[in-house]
Amino acid sequence: MLTHPMPDPVALQLGPVAIHWYGLMYVVAFGLFLLLGRVRIKQPHIAAQGWKNEDLDDMLFYGMLGVVIGGRLGEVLFYRPDYFFANPIEILKVWHGGMSFHGGFIGVMIAMSLWARKSRRNVLDVYDFIAPLVPLGYAAGRIGNFINAELPGRLADPSLPWAMLWPGVDGPRHPSPLYQALIDGVLVFIFLWIYARKARPRLAVGAMFTLLYGCARFFTEYFRVPDWQVTVAGVPITSGQMLSLPMIVAAIAILVWAYSREGGRPVRA
Repeated sequence: MLTHPMPDPVALQLGPVAIHWYGLMYVVAFGLFLLLGRVRIKQPHIAAQGWKNEDLDDMLFYGMLGVVIGGRLGEVLFYRPDYFFANPIEILKVWHGGMSFHGGFIGVMIAMSLWARKSRRNVLDVYDFIAPLVPLGYAAGRIGNFINAELPGRLADPSLPWAMLWPGVDGPRHPSPLYQALIDGVLVFIFLWIYARKARPRLAVGAMFTLLYGCARFFTEYFRVPDWQVTVAGVPITSGQMLSLPMIVAAIAILVWAYSREGGRPVRA
């Protein structure tokens, strides 16, 4: 059995300014976006669409706003509205953790639609371009959750080699942020990056990301203590699963539409 290492959430103290590991993980996420984006721009079917490094830099600014604003509002509205409405100043303290992927997902979609309008690009092409750049950034965020000892897992069998004693929580636990970093993040990235290396019908890559993430998140939620859950036909469904189900259904419908539209021909410049 392991014990949570409980690293100091503050990575660096510069006088009155504290730099938190959680914040640094977002820096890593945005850095990965730029790095992978520059690799993706060189892929022949993407280069043929006229993407440039300047587009990537500009999108990053919009994406950062979408992630931070959407992610925080998602946490407030989807998971802990009673707490945040009773303590509104806490909404601004993002360095303490508490960012919703589903909220960030919506925020990025809105931000990218604004960027597409400004840049006169088809918003569906923008979604397809950025989709493979997202999962590793998500994984970095989950590592930030782990460092902050957030999102404890459900009770685990003590004989499980990686069962972990979690700060302030009774009994050995599944290290659920690490599960989500590896499965929802790294594994989804591998599958999606391979899929996106070839030209696909418009919006197929974006829909595939949504489907892969939705399915992965639905699975990993079984190992995480839910913020809240409901019971449907005697089966408990967690908050994360409730928010992932519409993603799965919508993604399947969009994939069918994408491949049936004009015979499923790949997008060309």
